[in-house]
Formats: sequence, C-alpha cells, structure tokens
Amino acid sequence: MKKRIPILFLVLVAGAAAWWFVGREKAGRAGNLVLHGNVDIREASLGFRVAGKIAEITHEEGDAVKAGEILARLDAEPFQRELAEARAQAESLRARVQLLETGYRPEEIAQALALVREREVTLENAQRIFKRQAELLETRAVSQQDRDDAEARSREAEARLKSAREQLGLLQAGYRKEDVAQAKADLARAEAAMASSDLRLQDATLLAPTNGIVLTRAQEPGAVVQAGATVLTISLSQPVWVRAYVSEPDLGRVHPGMPMEVETDSRPDKPYRGQVGYISPRAEFTPRNVETPELRTSLVYRLRIIVDNPDEGLRQGMPVTVRPIASK
Repeated sequence: MKKRIPILFLVLVAGAAAWWFVGREKAGRAGNLVLHGNVDIREASLGFRVAGKIAEITHEEGDAVKAGEILARLDAEPFQRELAEARAQAESLRARVQLLETGYRPEEIAQALALVREREVTLENAQRIFKRQAELLETRAVSQQDRDDAEARSREAEARLKSAREQLGLLQAGYRKEDVAQAKADLARAEAAMASSDLRLQDATLLAPTNGIVLTRAQEPGAVVQAGATVLTISLSQPVWVRAYVSEPDLGRVHPGMPMEVETDSRPDKPYRGQVGYISPRAEFTPRNVETPELRTSLVYRLRIIVDNPDEGLRQGMPVTVRPIASK
C-alpha cells in the first residue's frame, strides 16, 4: 500500500507536466502565427458619361486629389445650347398650360356677349316683320312671297342667335379638360428633356469620387472621347487592405474582426494596425507571388485584412508580413 502512493504521485506529476508542455506549445504556436501577403488598393478608371471634346485636364500623374475636386472638363458649349433649347421649349408649353387653365380673355367673352345681344335684337325685329306680313296677307295687302320671305328672315335670325349663344357658352366654360391634360403632358415631357439636358451639362465636368492619387492620364485636351472612355485612373486612399493566405491547419486560429499587425520591409519597427475583415469560404492554391516557399503547392484560404491607419507608405502590390496582435 505504501508503494502505491509514490507511484500514483509520480503519475499525477507526469500528467501535469505533459498538460503544461502541450498547453505551452499551443500557446506558442498561437503567438507565432505569421501570414504573408500583398497590399491591395482599389483603383478607379474615370471617364465622362457623355461624349465630347476634352477642354481641360487639371491634374497630372502622381497628383493627390480630394473627393469632389474637378479633374477634367469637356467643351460645354454644345450642352449649354441643348439646355437653352430645352428650357425655351418648356417655357413655351408652360405658358400654354397657363393659358388653357385660365380660359379665354374677358374681352373675347364680352365680344361674344355683345354679338348675342345684337342677334337677339335682330331676331325680335325679324319676328315683328314676319307677324306684320302675315296679318297683311289676310287682307291681300302683300303677296304670299313677301310673307314667306319675312318668315325665312325670322328663322335665319333665330338660327344665328342660337349659334352666337353656343359660342358664348364655349368661351365662358373655357377649354376642354382633354386639351388641358394634353398640354400638361407635353409640359412634363419638355421638363424631363430639360432635366436630361441639365444632367448632360453637369456630366461634362469630371469630379473625383473620393480621395486618391492619379495613376494614369490616358487622354489630353483636344481629344474627342466617347462616353465611358477612360480619361484618368486614380488609386483610392480608402479602403486599403492586405490580401493574405492562411493554411488549413491554421484556419481556426483566425476569425473576422481579429486585430492584426501589418509589417512592411521599409518600416518593420512601425507596423500598421488592422483587422481581419473577410475569410474566403473556398480553398485555393497559394499564389506564386506569396513568399512562402513551403506552402506554394498547398491549399490555403484567402484573408482580407483591412488596414486602420493607411498612409503613403503602403503601395499597390507591396509584400507585407501579418501577425496577430496579442490580447492583453
């Protein structure tokens, strides 16, 4: 019994030592994770949304630009003329809509009303003459033809009065609703054309979409370019990330949001800080430009480390070394 106690004690000591050694080895491996990759900076090829003749390019290759800064302009005269024509057409149709909604002028209505009164008087006189001729015909003082002529003039005066009253009613009622609706539709179409012309004029000025650096100046003033043709290419200041790769055994040691240090050969003592933003769900072979000879034929997973404090020290394609930041 006394011999079993030392043996049990030795087993416990050996187990504790093994557990400590394995745990330390794992911790050492976790702290020594080193990834390799390259700086990846987005580029934007900029061009005009409209075709035209380049009048000015304000920046050279290597110039820094800020968001909203003017980079180039097209000759604006054709677009200004197009806008002026569209604006004039819209103003003309707007005046027509106002005319139709207001109705006829008071002077026109007053003139039609005077015509109605004039023809009322004419009808009364024609009816009086017709009545007199009918009475005289009974005494044979006039001929039947005279009586018929008086009746015809009375009916004609009555018809002319009816026509004048109908014309007055049309003027007082104003224009038809269908005419007003059509005029409004024509105005809306003209205003849309004017807005399109104004947008085309704005598109004749090329603005920087974000902060960056001009990489390529592909055109020069005087060149006639089609819509969408590249005029300038800029490298964006944000976002800047590192494309790195992790082997399958180490995949469980990284996760999105994990803080990382990014070291460059030019300033190894001043690493950049970043965090893992993306882990590819699909395995691939390590690209040849990654300086990890032992892993060049291995399956790896691509990572994207977003750099928190990028500056001009990070350049497109620059090789970097990435290490986890130890948690305190």
